[in-house]
Amino acid sequence: MKNNKNNNCNFPTLRFPEFAGEWEEVRLKDICTISKGAGISKDQLSIDGTPCILYGELYTKYKSEVVRDVFSRTNICDSNLVRSKANDVIIPSSGESAVDIATARCIPYDGVLLGGDLNIIRLSEQNGIFFSYQLNGARKREIAKVAQGVSVVHLYGENLKNLTVFYPLKAEQDKIARFLSLIDERIATQNKIIAHLESLIKGLYSTTNKIGWKSYLLSELMIERKEFNTKQFPIYSVSVDVGLVDQIEHLGRSFAAKDTRHYNVVRPGDVVYTKSPTGSFPFGIVKQSLVNPAVAVSPLYGVYQPKSIHIGRIIQHYFASPIRTNNYLHSLIQKGAKNTINISTQHFLDKAILLPSSEKEIISISELLASYNDKCDLEKALREHLLSQKMFLLQKMFI
Repeated sequence: MKNNKNNNCNFPTLRFPEFAGEWEEVRLKDICTISKGAGISKDQLSIDGTPCILYGELYTKYKSEVVRDVFSRTNICDSNLVRSKANDVIIPSSGESAVDIATARCIPYDGVLLGGDLNIIRLSEQNGIFFSYQLNGARKREIAKVAQGVSVVHLYGENLKNLTVFYPLKAEQDKIARFLSLIDERIATQNKIIAHLESLIKGLYSTTNKIGWKSYLLSELMIERKEFNTKQFPIYSVSVDVGLVDQIEHLGRSFAAKDTRHYNVVRPGDVVYTKSPTGSFPFGIVKQSLVNPAVAVSPLYGVYQPKSIHIGRIIQHYFASPIRTNNYLHSLIQKGAKNTINISTQHFLDKAILLPSSEKEIISISELLASYNDKCDLEKALREHLLSQKMFLLQKMFI
């Protein structure tokens, strides 16, 4: 690619070297028609039938600018339903925020039913995939500016018609679209690699042959640390996805008290139990600390020193399952006023879990878990690199 040093010209900073000349600047209405889909509700979806897309799925199911696979189907028959034409670009007409509503997707197929609350941009001669990337990148802020509403944001076709867009000759549009699509395909592959690794990790405890395993009380495997934060270690919280995280870095600010000397110290390898209900963990979550050196957590958290880092790692894996966690904690929990969870940090150790009786097997399982997790972290880092690369290109390859 070549760099455009003259920012006053109508062509982007990065460009394929075989192309030259300025891009056209037009109103969106000059190169397309804009219409709306027709109502299809969630309860009208079925296992078979005609492929369809509901507006909410653009936020949840379709993560890249091109709809490769259509996930939903419906059996309803109605002459008023709207069907796609290959190359259509769809964008929601309602959403929760002005920024999120600028979510464009190109449909490369004829005949997909398009639900209500979808704006349909039907281009006359231009590449829909190219415009899908442009609307999601360079035009995102402009779209957000014309969206209307507070609690629910609306984006009307009339507002989109006057949006200024830029485009080159069709051959350059096609090449940009193919190039960015290849990056998206690589990101999709990366997501599959990560999903497979996460499936292996989640299933390891359940699929392991448990011959010779024994039930151990957690009190046999861990002791409560009971060390106060007199040295003023940084304050951390516990996240379902990440584990122990710095409050300021992860949450944007500290939620700690002014004086944190009564907070609990967490040493590397310690296991932390927080009673805070989170998602599918209504009784709290359990994580092993991988943070080095020591940190501190709220006095409401239980902090436990396992007999070994390997036992701690297997305990964290055991409690990574919402079902196992809820089954373990349910009989220990007594909910108090305002739905608070009452369980003493020592009481948390009163029940048993099934673990290998052989130290050698404990180490083997722990090291396997560590290798899977390390591999998964590497793949996630690669995905973040690809996403950053895509974001950079969306900024530099369009005006």
